[in-house]
Amino acid sequence: MSTFIVNLLLDKMNQALLTIPNQLSLFRLIAAPFLLYLAWIGEANIFLILLAISLVSDALDGFLARRWHQESELGTKLDSWGDLANYFLVPICAWWLWPEIIRREFLIFWLVVANFSVPLLVGLVKFHQIPSYHTWSAKFAAVLMVPAIYLLFLEITPWPFRIAAMIQLLMALEEIAITLYLKDLESNVKTLWHLIRKHKTQTES
Repeated sequence: MSTFIVNLLLDKMNQALLTIPNQLSLFRLIAAPFLLYLAWIGEANIFLILLAISLVSDALDGFLARRWHQESELGTKLDSWGDLANYFLVPICAWWLWPEIIRREFLIFWLVVANFSVPLLVGLVKFHQIPSYHTWSAKFAAVLMVPAIYLLFLEITPWPFRIAAMIQLLMALEEIAITLYLKDLESNVKTLWHLIRKHKTQTES
């Protein structure tokens, strides 16, 4: 009986992993060590190409999951883990590949790192889990940051990167506020306003 239950659970897990949105999230996890290796050996152009593909997969997985009604707790976690892999590896890779640019944008660079890491640490301390809010502000900030990174690393202009960092700061403050507001961890929170309104409605009903 126990073997049957284990096989059933494994089968359901395999089915969940085989969805295209989850495969896209898994791709980001698989791509992460290759990005690190490409940066280590100094292959900047190939690194930027693979990073672009990884970022496109980030944009598509959530969209496809909602469109095809394949949202799941596993998918949310995979998406967050894929995001973490990119967010924490890209700064290291950038330091290896473009140290002069990073030194020039030192304060903004570390602000961007803090914008991602501090909300995660606050959530980890409070809930002992990494939050997966996927707020609208986080998505908007990501849309701004992607082209800004390429404009920065290709040495076209640093200003979009600086502006995107300020937008990300607002995103980070909202995510910290969400964590402090919540009693129990929730996923896929649109905005702090939506969260407060939802809880108010639940209390009134």
